[in-house]
Formats: sequence, C-alpha cells, structure tokens
Amino acid sequence: MQEYKPFKEGKVRQVYDIGEELVIYATDRISAFDYILKNTVTNKGVVLTKMSKFWFDFTKDIVPNHMISTDVKDMPEFFQQPEFEGHTMLCRKLEMLPVECIVRGYITGSGWESYQKNGTVCGIKLPEGLQESDKLPEPIYTPTTKAEIGDHDEHVSFEDTVETLEKLYPGRGQEYAEKIRDYTIALYKKCAEYALTKNIIIADTKFEFGLDENGDVVLGDEMLTPDSSRFWPLEGYKPGQGQPSFDKQYVRDWLKANPESDFLLPEEVIDKTVEKYVEAYELLSGEKF
Repeated sequence: MQEYKPFKEGKVRQVYDIGEELVIYATDRISAFDYILKNTVTNKGVVLTKMSKFWFDFTKDIVPNHMISTDVKDMPEFFQQPEFEGHTMLCRKLEMLPVECIVRGYITGSGWESYQKNGTVCGIKLPEGLQESDKLPEPIYTPTTKAEIGDHDEHVSFEDTVETLEKLYPGRGQEYAEKIRDYTIALYKKCAEYALTKNIIIADTKFEFGLDENGDVVLGDEMLTPDSSRFWPLEGYKPGQGQPSFDKQYVRDWLKANPESDFLLPEEVIDKTVEKYVEAYELLSGEKF
C-alpha cells in the first residue's frame, strides 16, 4: 500500500497530494483566536466534512466547487483506514486565491466592537442606532488576508483585493475580485435564507476560492461549518445582546474568561462544543449524525 504524507497542514486540516487530485483530511483539532488548542474534539472532523458536503451540494448551482467525493472507496487504499473514514474529502486541485471572503449578515463580534467605536465595520459605514446582534440592512463583504499559522488575518478593503489579485493575475485582478465578492454574497444569501427555515441564523461566515486549470473561479476549502461561521438559534434571538450559538463561540467565551488556561479546555467545554456542532448539522441537513 502506498503511504501518503500531507504536503500542507492548516490549523484543522491536512492536505494530501495524490496526483491529479487532493485528499483533504479534517482532523479533530480545534482552533480559536488563530491558535490550535491542546484538546481534540471527538468526531469534529466528521461533522465538518458532512456539513461541507451538504452545503457544496446545495450551492453548486451558484458556483462550482472542488468536492469530488467523501467516500474513501473513491480514494487510494491508504485512505481506506478507519482514521480517515468520514473525515476525508477527495477534491479537485485549485490554485487558491490569497483572500478570505468574509460576509456578515448581522453585527456581532469584532464588527460590533468596531461599530461601537466609530460606526463602521472594516471601514464600511453602517446606519446609526444598530444594537448588538442586529440584522444588517444588506449583508456586507469584509475580506481579510490569509495568514500563516500563528499569525492573525488582517482586514483589507475590496480595492486592496483588486490590487493583490492584479499583481498575481495581470489584467484579471478586478474581474476575480468582483467574482469572489459577488459569489460570497450570493452563497450567503441562499444559505442564510435556507437556514432560517431550519430555525438557524447564520450571522456571518467565510469562504475561500481558487482557480481551476482554465482560470475559472471555484469554491474550495470548507463551507458553512461551525468552524468558519457563526450559527445562532432563531428561537430566543434577541438584538441588544450576545446570542447563544452552535459554533466555537462557547470555546472563545471560555478562553476569554480564563486567560491563564494555556489553551487547554476542560472536558465539559469540549463535550458541549461537539454537541452543538452535531445539533447544527442535524437541524440543517435534516439527517441524524
């Protein structure tokens, strides 16, 4: 059996090159504030993979995506071992664009902190009088740079993304920047509307895009998972305060309240987190985990 080694490792994922395609393995690691925590979260990688597959299937009418299969039988024998089962996605190779495409439909987190200071989020002027967790009149696009592990992503303007992409792809920077912005908003709108019918609010999320061999924009990485999004229960939603959530907020809140933790979580925080991840998946997909 040919053994494979990951050629790229993110905070949560390992990427294997198998020739014509890639295999992306979602580990059970968890990150917060750009650090990898010392705990692992049982089945977290499986939830992320199932959730991404659900959304990739749901949105392929808007933009093509990189997913080929989540069945390990479609992958080399090395990946047909128990540790890869459910965690793994066979994907098309893409040249990833160096922009994290963040879209916000509600005002919360760092956006809320910024708005309280100067009425803007990432330089975008918003209406006066908004409360924490308010729905925005229209979703806003607030891209960031893509930082290496241990560094922090930095907010950039739409114009900055045009400039960055123009340097890499002369004559196409504006086109690519507009495409990824427009796809980001369209994906968010379709998925957020659907999620509301399942009693979940998608407050914000991030997408990543790459180019295929023809230079066409393709959706890559993960999609609308609790790792990359803020999910709130619709029931009990009340502007003017923070909201309970189905995502990593539970972990972030605990870490903020326990600055001496050295990024080691107590078992009940881990259990609560995976419980929320599974609950979100079951509500959105309508399938038992």
